[in-house]
Amino acid sequence: MRQLLVFAERDDAEEVAETLAEWFPGLGVPAVVRETLAGEDDAEDAQWLVVLEGLDGKHLPQVDALVEERDGWRESG
Repeated sequence: MRQLLVFAERDDAEEVAETLAEWFPGLGVPAVVRETLAGEDDAEDAQWLVVLEGLDGKHLPQVDALVEERDGWRESG
């Protein structure tokens, strides 16, 4: 199942991606991308996303706690 972790700051997204790579080495390093919306001109306000693929659902509470520490949230994609 694909999960998107959403953050306002790039540093938060990158640090969470690195932490998750350490916690779950089988996943590799999650992708960090900038959210783009169709027709949006101002990318400065775009969110930063950490894209997770294949994470076991039993680990989601642990991931949620990490994400909330950085004022982010998780969406299923």
